[in-house]
Amino acid sequence: MGDSWVDSAERIGADLHLEPAGPGGRRAALIQALREAVRSGRLAPGTRLPPYRSLAADLGVARNTVADAYAELVAEGWLTARQGSGTRVADRAAPLRRTERSPVRAPARARGPRHDLLQGTPDASSFPRAAWLASYRRALQQAPNEVFGPGDPAGRPELREALTEYLARARGVRTEPGRVVICSGFAHALRLLFAPGGAGLRGPLAVEAYGLGFHRELLAAAGVRTVPLPLDEDGARVDRLGRERAVLLTPAHQFPTGGPLHAGRRTAVVDWARARGGLLVEDDYDGEFRYDRRPVGAVQGLDPDRVIYIGSVSKSLSPAVRLGWMVLPERHVDGVLAAKGEREAWASVLDQLSLADLIASGAYDRHVRRMRQRYRVRRDRLVEALADRAPHVEVTGVAAGLHAVLRLPPGTERSVLEAAAAQGVALDGLSAFRHPSTDMATHDGLVVGYATPSEHAYGAALDALCRVLSSAPAPPRPGPASG
Repeated sequence: MGDSWVDSAERIGADLHLEPAGPGGRRAALIQALREAVRSGRLAPGTRLPPYRSLAADLGVARNTVADAYAELVAEGWLTARQGSGTRVADRAAPLRRTERSPVRAPARARGPRHDLLQGTPDASSFPRAAWLASYRRALQQAPNEVFGPGDPAGRPELREALTEYLARARGVRTEPGRVVICSGFAHALRLLFAPGGAGLRGPLAVEAYGLGFHRELLAAAGVRTVPLPLDEDGARVDRLGRERAVLLTPAHQFPTGGPLHAGRRTAVVDWARARGGLLVEDDYDGEFRYDRRPVGAVQGLDPDRVIYIGSVSKSLSPAVRLGWMVLPERHVDGVLAAKGEREAWASVLDQLSLADLIASGAYDRHVRRMRQRYRVRRDRLVEALADRAPHVEVTGVAAGLHAVLRLPPGTERSVLEAAAAQGVALDGLSAFRHPSTDMATHDGLVVGYATPSEHAYGAALDALCRVLSSAPAPPRPGPASG
């Protein structure tokens, strides 16, 4: 029996797409097709061509036809043939001469800031590559064959079981694997919750007066109206909740102003949800990172039937690892899975297995503890440098998390941001996170992501920030007391 296409493809391990056509017979058509492939740059200099037998089988021509075509192109200088190296495209057989084609320019690289102190990302250079690779290898070696077929939209059971144990131990979450749904991060979770049929949430959603504008835009696109709750030193004013049926909070560490939700308000918001038949959506975006206070557990532990808990690895590992989770009241699981739908929206199964192994092996805990210590040192350096070089700037919200809020004199935020940009320092202004409908008094300030730079770049970024702030206007001194 003759060679089949499959047989030749398995032997050579590479495919070459050609469409020989035209007058002069098969040999002439093949020569013309190969010349055109080299001339156009589709076959780059140095590319190894298939052996005669393989290409002949693929094209359905005689081996001598391919051999003769190769020999002629070698003689013309289009190809080279050496013993043991096979037939390759000649180095001098460049594509069209420069005068025959439009110049192709490499896309210009976007020039980022010299010093990146934007909030929202951990130190990318600290990703635990060795531990992740070890977990990935173990997961791949131990994965049953069914892993590589259609799966469960809720996520791999290995990860849901690992998260059930970890969240109970580290965050005080009460759940079971059947109530955990894996997603691709917090934004994906919001889309699922507020999709038609998702968690059945209707009507306006109460949110904190300061938060990510991206989340508000996402909710608005889903037809959800957000109602801002004022903030004070004890967190969101949950006593202002009215006719809403759901509220979105960051109770462990309010974003971006900092500070946990007061214990009395944690209890009060759960009581409100019970009385209204409502829900609290809890965003635990950086709950692992606390420095000067006792750990604050998840509100979900107070009432698992009235709280939807959302977490991810975007701060603890990297936003590049697109993995998050929802811990749902049992009655909402089916609706969220229905909203999740087809497999295209599912997170990578191999990444799920890797994270499950990372947690189960203890490597995830070790990484979080190591980064907690590193970020605390960075925070301390920030506070000390500002106290020394810009003592008029008040630093707040630093008991936990990966960013600090620097209070500025009224009316100076914009000018300080412009001065920072001129120095190549990327920063967020506090006003960028303010809900457009809030009636809270506006405060000027900066949100400084001290976790973002790599370790070797942090010192220079901190020095540049201090230069900007040391020249910023100081708040007015209070006048003499009237007598």
